[in-house]
Amino acid sequence: MKEKTKIAVLVSGGGTNLQALIDFEKSGGLKHGRLSLVISDNPNAYALQRAKSAGIKTETICKKDFENRSEFEKAIVKTLNDNNIELIILAGFMTILGEKFTSLYPERIINVHPSLIPSFCGKGFYGLRVHEAALSYGVKVTGATVHFVNEIPDGGRIILQKAVEIEEGDTPEILQKRVMQQAEWIILTQAAEKISKEIMMSYE
Repeated sequence: MKEKTKIAVLVSGGGTNLQALIDFEKSGGLKHGRLSLVISDNPNAYALQRAKSAGIKTETICKKDFENRSEFEKAIVKTLNDNNIELIILAGFMTILGEKFTSLYPERIINVHPSLIPSFCGKGFYGLRVHEAALSYGVKVTGATVHFVNEIPDGGRIILQKAVEIEEGDTPEILQKRVMQQAEWIILTQAAEKISKEIMMSYE
């Protein structure tokens, strides 16, 4: 039997989604995967502290240290290869990865987006902007989507979705928190286990 699927989580900020993955692994939910590496493009990301507290190896790779995006992405690829990573999870990673990068990992990169794709997604839709758009449009239901990452922002095949109701008096900040708690953290962890299992089984 092959050992567990090695997972790298790419982060830029506070790392709440990373914490959800760490907690899920600790509780025994991540049966077929192992959080092996956390890469940040921001040396001050609190997510790095979360990883260190959980005993996960960390690396910082900053875009500004490279001449161009291609060299920056090459450095990430080298780090992933050096650590034998098989699944990449984008958890609040604020750099859009180019086609050269994504094509190296077909259906091996997953991302969580805070809306029900195809609504409020694509270029320019990230963070609070997604929730602001949902509220200004007046939709009654929003949610989160975990999808594979390809060269089109939010364009890869959908893995899991979960709906969240919009309530009277919601602000973008309140809605963001509810979508995280009721959808993002749940389906991201479920997808991590689902894809880790599929990768393990593909070796059999």
